Amino acid sequence: MVMHGGQESTILGIHTTLLHHGMIIAGLPYTFAGQAWLDEISGCSPYGASTIAGNEGQRWPGENELAGARFQGRYVAGIAAKPAR
Repeated sequence: MVMHGGQESTILGIHTTLLHHGMIIAGLPYTFAGQAWLDEISGCSPYGASTIAGNEGQRWPGENELAGARFQGRYVAGIAAKPAR
């Protein structure tokens, strides 16, 4: 498996639709240290939290990928809360 082998393309493809609906896009910032993870094959990139599942879905998200999704969720929630202040 190749790290970052296409999930970025999927995320970028979704951006166009989101922008057409006036949505704000917030990627996964480099403050999430798991993007530099080298101990195992892992998703997550500046474009967003992701996982590498394999061609037939033979792999489930690892702890680093789940941590990236949680980090991005908190990050987006923080951005969304700012206009309300």
